[in-house]
Amino acid sequence: MKRLIDGALRFQGEVYHEHRDLFRELATGQQPEALLITCSDSRVAPDLIVQARPGDLFICRNAGNIAPPYSDVNGGVTATIEYAVAVLKVGHIIVCGHSDCGAMKALLHPEKLQGLPAVKSWLHHASRAEVVVRENCADLDEKARLDALIEENVLAQLDNLRTHPSVASRLKGGTLQLHAWVYDIESGQIRVSTNQSAFLPLSETIQSEQEKALHA
Repeated sequence: MKRLIDGALRFQGEVYHEHRDLFRELATGQQPEALLITCSDSRVAPDLIVQARPGDLFICRNAGNIAPPYSDVNGGVTATIEYAVAVLKVGHIIVCGHSDCGAMKALLHPEKLQGLPAVKSWLHHASRAEVVVRENCADLDEKARLDALIEENVLAQLDNLRTHPSVASRLKGGTLQLHAWVYDIESGQIRVSTNQSAFLPLSETIQSEQEKALHA
């Protein structure tokens, strides 16, 4: 805890003053570019990964980077999505999974959820991804199945997002885009999926999009 307190004091004494004008501007409101839904895992640092400044991202973190489908019984994640899309008017929603995800490991081994009824209930929102992997990836080794589940879960959460009225409306109007990312902790690389296709390194995807633009 001492290290965290020392960091807070260093922020107040040094970092804040270096960015004082930005913080004064942010004190009157926010206009984030994207809503980032990612895992609560302590190894995932969204601002650091994309080199964002304060105010750039509206971040929602939970076990398994889950966006529950819209329903009559809604919670904090649903409220966060609605506020980001309907009030803040973000132009992008990124669902970002990550390697070595404990939530996805638990889906592969349900026995790990004994004594964790709240976690088990929450991970029900990722059950579709688990079924897809169980029925189509049985021949893969443990790590490959985990990687497949991490990717499939991100795609499943994008489908869940489309059930939210505010998201559906903005998608129809062409003013909102959804993005599927997976962050690899060890390498620092990000893989992305475009239009439910295979996940590819972000750098390759950008290059491909640039080439398409040149030949358009």
